[in-house]
Amino acid sequence: MTRAHTVVAKTFVSKQFFVFLLTGGFAAAVNWGSRIVFNRWMPFSAAIVVAYIAGMITAFVLARIFVFKSSSQSTGRSILFFTLVNLVAVLQTWAVSVGLAYYVFPQLGMTWHDRDIAHLIGVMIPVFTSYIGHKKFSFRH
Repeated sequence: MTRAHTVVAKTFVSKQFFVFLLTGGFAAAVNWGSRIVFNRWMPFSAAIVVAYIAGMITAFVLARIFVFKSSSQSTGRSILFFTLVNLVAVLQTWAVSVGLAYYVFPQLGMTWHDRDIAHLIGVMIPVFTSYIGHKKFSFRH
């Protein structure tokens, strides 16, 4: 196994990553569920972004308390980098969700919960990039 493979294995097969998945999964559920509620009052595309913010606030609080406990950064600095990492992630989530819902699924003739499934897939996409970004920038020690 090369050094790069060892680093990747240690990064993604750790207790910290497992707890990140659990807390991130809960925040993703907040994101996904709130999009359904927000979608009653706003268009799908806008609801994705507003729901992402609700999930992001949940994720920050849980990550700070349970995942990256040893972070020595100030809360303000952590919030800044957390927001920057999540700007990349929300773009990934939005692009995948809208791309699937408006372009891919209609081409496949898929209509059963198409937007819900598209958004669920979109929320799952940035898991790995977000973990690395938060570990290296948002909550570094």
